[in-house]
Amino acid sequence: MSAPKILIIYTGGTIGMMENPKTGALEAFDWEHISNFVPELQRFHYRIDTITFGPPIDSSDMEPKFWARMVELIAEHYDAYDGFVLLHGTDTMAFTASALSFMLENLAKPVIVTGSQLPIGQLRTDGKENLLTSIEIAAARHADGTPVVPEVCIFFENQLMRGNRTSKINTEGFNAFRSHNFPALADVGIHIRFDENHILRRDPALPFKPHYMLDTNIAILTLFPGIPQTVVDAVINIPGLRGLILKTYGAGNAPQRPWLFERLKALNDLGVIIVNTTQCAHGAVEMGRYETSLQLIEAGVLDGHDMTLEGVVTKLMFLLGHNCSPKHIQQLMNTSIVGEVTLATR
Repeated sequence: MSAPKILIIYTGGTIGMMENPKTGALEAFDWEHISNFVPELQRFHYRIDTITFGPPIDSSDMEPKFWARMVELIAEHYDAYDGFVLLHGTDTMAFTASALSFMLENLAKPVIVTGSQLPIGQLRTDGKENLLTSIEIAAARHADGTPVVPEVCIFFENQLMRGNRTSKINTEGFNAFRSHNFPALADVGIHIRFDENHILRRDPALPFKPHYMLDTNIAILTLFPGIPQTVVDAVINIPGLRGLILKTYGAGNAPQRPWLFERLKALNDLGVIIVNTTQCAHGAVEMGRYETSLQLIEAGVLDGHDMTLEGVVTKLMFLLGHNCSPKHIQQLMNTSIVGEVTLATR
């Protein structure tokens, strides 16, 4: 086989920052500055090219328009490369990886999203290992030439995780991400051990299709004991609201308040999509398991199952952006489009 061709897309984030000697603040530099700290790149027997966002985007400033730009770059270079490594800030990395999993339909090549907790220029940085291993994973192929991991993933601190199953769980440790409800796709030590049984496989007969449309007219309502009606009203009366994510307790439970049921039912009758997701990091919503979730079913609230918050947000943006009907969205919320949800068999 010919040498793998890998495209690195540097969007910004801590991995590419350096300390400003005057202010002490971390500021982004371009890829040429970063590559000076990773001479090991020259030891890969791959063709490695890079594209840098100009200017680089801080993770906190990430928006859907930048996701569309990433999709555009991958689509533009899709046929020329065997895999892609996306360098990104950690704060919204899981949102980006989730969004790209939906926007890159029938993806048949690796898109590995990574970054670091410390800038790559610091002695104790985790960025170098994350970058080098991500490149190796993006280049990994079977004996027949097909990629080992043809999906959007996050690689961080020795674990490769499905992008739309991953959340940031640590602000300080190098183990910043976890996939609570789905196994890691690879564990990295002396060897990279892939879990072939859990890696997503697409139908090779289906063409790759990039998507760019997302609708951000959604809101998140987190329940808490004693939540006032005024708080709920302030959220559900947002002008132009098309989707509401309800963060409930435990297995999807909400307080049995008639006023809450009435408001959610009225919102559903207006065509607003309401999705129930749990505040717990691990586990799934099981609507109907307890009496306290029965009223949500009656109000037309959809089951978010075991999706991450990032997965629910980006899936809803994607479906609303494609103007799917409420009935169709209900069907797709109960469908695993790109491995983002585990559906219970009953």
